Order: sequence, then C-alpha cells, then structure tokens
Amino acid sequence: MTAALVGSLEGLEVLLCEKTEMVGGITSTSGGTIWIPGTHLSVEAGVPDTTEAAASFLDAVVGERGGDAQRAAFLEAGPQVVEFLQSKTAVKLAAAQAHPDYIGNQPGEAYGGRALAPLPFDGRRLDKADFIRVRPPRREFLALGGMMTARNEIDALLHPLASLGNFRLAATTVLRYAFDRLRYPRGTRLVMGNALVAQLLYSLRQQDVPLRFETRLVELVKEGDAVVGAIMAGPDGHRRIWARHGVVLATGGIARHPRLRQQLYPEAARRYCLAPETNTGDGVEMALAGGAALTEGLDSPGLWMPCSILKRQDGTELMWPHIILDRAKPGLIAVNSAGRRFVNESDSYHDFVMGMLRSPEQAPDKPAHLICDRAFLDKYILGMVFHGSRRLKPFLKAGYLIEGESPQALAGKIGVDPAALEQTLADYNRDAERGEDPIFGRGTSAMNRFNGDPEQTPNPCVRPLGPGPYYALAVWPADLASSVGLKGDEDGRVLDADERPIHGLYACGNDLGSMFRGTYPGPGTTLGPAMVMAWRLVQHAADGEGRANARTSQRTAV
Repeated sequence: MTAALVGSLEGLEVLLCEKTEMVGGITSTSGGTIWIPGTHLSVEAGVPDTTEAAASFLDAVVGERGGDAQRAAFLEAGPQVVEFLQSKTAVKLAAAQAHPDYIGNQPGEAYGGRALAPLPFDGRRLDKADFIRVRPPRREFLALGGMMTARNEIDALLHPLASLGNFRLAATTVLRYAFDRLRYPRGTRLVMGNALVAQLLYSLRQQDVPLRFETRLVELVKEGDAVVGAIMAGPDGHRRIWARHGVVLATGGIARHPRLRQQLYPEAARRYCLAPETNTGDGVEMALAGGAALTEGLDSPGLWMPCSILKRQDGTELMWPHIILDRAKPGLIAVNSAGRRFVNESDSYHDFVMGMLRSPEQAPDKPAHLICDRAFLDKYILGMVFHGSRRLKPFLKAGYLIEGESPQALAGKIGVDPAALEQTLADYNRDAERGEDPIFGRGTSAMNRFNGDPEQTPNPCVRPLGPGPYYALAVWPADLASSVGLKGDEDGRVLDADERPIHGLYACGNDLGSMFRGTYPGPGTTLGPAMVMAWRLVQHAADGEGRANARTSQRTAV
C-alpha cells in the first residue's frame, strides 16, 4: 500500500492488486508499531533520537550476519519517509515516549522515540464499502464482539470504576461503539495496525489509485532477463498487465507456503501461524521461478510469537499471542517439556520463542508452559484469563488453564517430571526472594523493567511464586512474519543467486529478506523497513533505470 501510494504521489501510473477481498494482511491484526530511528517525531515527543545511535545498536544486534548496505539505506531514508507520509498523506504517526528496544544493554539502544504508532483513525471517514474492506483484528482482541481498544486503555476498560478518568474513557468508548453498531458491522474507532491500514487506504482513495480486489499473482512476465509485467487472475479471468517501471511484490512472505514452510522453518514452529490463510507465498514463489534467490545466513527464518490455544465447544480454536501483558510480570515462570526454565520470560516474544526452539530439552511436538500462582491471576492477565477473573471454571473445563494444588500435582497434569518442576520452583523462589534471577537475568534490561510491575520491588519482573494452587497455560511457537525472503539490494531490487538485480522486479515487506538478518531489534522492525523500502524502491523505479529493459507503452503494475 505504501509503494502504491508513494508511486502515485511521484507521478507514476499505479495499479494495486489485492489477492483477497480486504486490505491490510497481518498488519491489520498487529500492533501497527513502526520502528524508524532518527525522525522529527522523536524530537516532538521529547525523546530525540539519532540514526548514528541506531546504527551502533544494529551493529551490535545483527553482528556479522550481513545486510549492512540495506540497513544503512534504511537509516538514511527513514526520517525522509516519515516526513513525506506525514506531510502528503493521511498517515499520521506519533513517537512513543517510552517503548524500549527489544535487545537490552547494547550500545545505542533507545528507551523511546524509535517506535512510531499510528494515531487513532475514524473509520467513518472511509466509504462504508471501504471500511468493510479493512481486515478486522483477531476476534480474540475485539471487546464486546467488535470494539477495538488500544493497549494503554485495557486497564481502564477492565476497571471503569477505579477513577473518574477510567469511567469517562470506558463510557465514551462503549457509547461510541454502541452507536457504530447501528450502521457498521464493528466499531469504527480504529487503533494500532487497523488504524495504519485505514490511513493508507484512505490516502490511496484520495489519490484515486485503482485497486483490484480478489486478484492474485499467477506469473511474472519476462523478456530476456527483465520482468516486464505480470499475469493476474481476478473475477473477470486472467489478464496480462505490462509494467513500464516495475512490478513490486508485497504478498506477505512465505508464511503459509506449504513447501517453503516445511523446508525453512524448524519443526516446532510449523504448527501455528498468525498470518491470514491467504498468505501462501505467491510473490516469493513466482520470483524464485523467475531466477530470484533467497536470503541466507539468517539468525532465524521467522519472527516468532508464543501463543496459547483455546479450543471452543464448536471445535474452532482461538489463538492468543502472548506479547507483554503476562510474561513480563512478577510471579510467573516458563518451563519447557522437561519442567525446567529455558529463557528470560520478560524478554521479547521473539526471543522467548528463540529460547524455546534452542532448548535441547524442549520436545518439538510439545508446548512450553507458563506457570503462576493464584495471586498472579488476581492481579494480572494470563492469556485470555483477565486479571481479577473469578470465573476460572470455563477455562479449566476447556483445558486452556490447568490447576494443581502442588507443583507435583501440576506437573502430572502437564506431563513434565514432578521432581524437576519442584526443583525449578524452589531454585527460582530462592533467588526471587532477593529480587534476583542470576540464571537468565530477568529484569536487568530497560525493556524487561518497562513491561514489569513497578509496584514490585526491587525487581519489577521477579517475585517468588506463593503457595498453591498453581496454574499452567500451554504456549506454542507461531510465526508472525518471515525473516527469510527474497534476496534484495538497498533499493528493494530482487537479486539472483549471483547477486545481480533482476531488472523490473522489486520486493518489500516480508517478501524481501530481513535486513536485520533474522534478529528482532525492537517494536515495529517489520513494518518500519517495509514502508521505508517501499519508498526507496519507488524512487529507484521512478528514476527509470529499468525503462530500457521493459515496454514503454503500457501500464505500471504494482
């Protein structure tokens, strides 16, 4: 969407083809955070950031895995892209004053300023038909069947009588939602990823960019070594679309491609996926057939999220991503299939799963478990069990939540060694009495502490687990994005196995291999590079380097 929007603003004739009947893909169901260092928004937020500091941070995180030219181009262009979108489109962002980078204790890391969030968007600004085209969030995250809430509003909505401010927020939000449902299938107050997608769609409509829905890529058209168009299949059949400046692939990566998923992902991470069912790797598959190459030497082929699964009575499953609301809080530990801790539970969702995948004791066909005491459930959220909930019976009956009066009893129910779990709890509690975690360093990074509980001292992430009953929740690895993708250069040009550009073919988003080489430096480090590379590839295409290699009398396909 960014590539099409920037292309139109730069004077190119653009056609945007969307495989499904809705726009947004996995962005619509995400937090919508965009990681772009050194912008003017960081200055406005009072947490000024520099690209030089970010470069030092990325050098430390990525190491010698490559991708240096792409990252340098990203850092150079990022502030320009944000200023471009803010001034010329309906995309409106704000820098978070506090949203730390994910990898702690590194040179150049930032506590705030780099994570940009879309401002809430009023979906009523879109035509009703277009509003329905915005892919809704995961149903697990919709309150009252269709109401979106920002992360910083959850506590107020759960405790509306705790303060006057909470009551006002809850009352206005719910009333707005009630009026929305008189005309719309869900609430029109859009936040997070939904807001970003709606902002982009609104901007595309303002530019009169043509969108073809339910139109999928069938084949790339080549003349010699250059891509000159694409064959698309839509409601009216197959059409060959010629491209003067280039074809841009942004089809969501390899998430649900049956062969590439099996070939590239570790066995334990193949079972669950957070991407839409239609993200079947079409762009990557067609590019590979046209001579493109995949990135190599990555730290991980995917970016991961631990997820719990609630099986409903009708046989369907609800999947809950465990982002920050529970794992970082004190009074909870995670154990592998051997009953032992394997990771700093307060680290990022990606690093949590990386610890799980790298644990030699973790069986690939079994989940890990989050374990807490009753006091934890009374104060915090645990997956779909909201804090203060007295209605545990439905979760226990469904097998989503598992209860045991003692560590040994709980171990028997979750299939781990009772002696190992009892020793794990004893060892953890001994150190936690002093607010310490010498094994995994929980609470020693700014990101850990930010997501912990400031009321818990001296360590906001650590406290002993108290007396039983104890509770366990199974979590499985799921991919939220692919890191492995098409090999590309700093302008988004797709490369072949010999590092040569395939003229007329560009990629961005998850179709392009990760410039962070399979690491996950901070919040929004998929969307940030996606939008910046989209801007860069349009600048390159508009300069016309590939024009001599393509037809000059037909349309541009994006």
